[in-house]
Amino acid sequence: MTQKYLAFDIEIAKSLPNGVDNLKAYRPLGITCAATYFGEDEPRLWYKKISDDTVAPQMDAEQLIEMLTYLEERVEAGYTLLTWNGCGFDFDILAEESRQYLRCRTLAWNHVDMMFHFFCKTGYGLGLDKAAKGMGLPGKPIGMSGELAPRYWAEGKWAIVLDYVSQDVRTTLNLALTVERIGELHWINNKGARSSVSFREGWLPVSEANKLPLPDTSWMRTPWKRSKFTGWITQK
Repeated sequence: MTQKYLAFDIEIAKSLPNGVDNLKAYRPLGITCAATYFGEDEPRLWYKKISDDTVAPQMDAEQLIEMLTYLEERVEAGYTLLTWNGCGFDFDILAEESRQYLRCRTLAWNHVDMMFHFFCKTGYGLGLDKAAKGMGLPGKPIGMSGELAPRYWAEGKWAIVLDYVSQDVRTTLNLALTVERIGELHWINNKGARSSVSFREGWLPVSEANKLPLPDTSWMRTPWKRSKFTGWITQK
């Protein structure tokens, strides 16, 4: 039976140099805005307004806690939180910015992070845009990226960033439902060939995906460990 999903995504405040691999090395990153979406007409947008025509550089702890409470309430109402790399990024950053570590760890451990599930099966990561386009879905807006979002927000181009985060949660939800329906995830690999992985078991929460057998990564020079994504959750 298809689960009731609530897709979730954040955008960070700090502009970083081009080509940065490890965003979290530059933390604290701040959160400018976020979006949640469960298939209604429009995603719910989260950001701090200063006035009718001005928004804050980033969300404050009080507003982040309000959003966190909303996520918990949706879980209590029977929804499964859904992200693409939320275990390794979104919830980790939210924990630091809100200072609500235990609450964020609980949500992260029990939600569905499709990228983490994919990683547990394959041993490597995959971008949301590649996954969406491989499944025949609209990906990210042309000319826009997560790297540009902090700069655009700082320049007052708030509408562009809000449209971007809205599209990400729509894509996240549509991807989850499409993969559930056909039982496979398709994408175009770096060699330009079509690849696929079976998801006939459906999407697993982080806690269950983490129990999957380790894939063969002997062909990789420096394979990632699962702790790259879950270390902040399981640390004492």
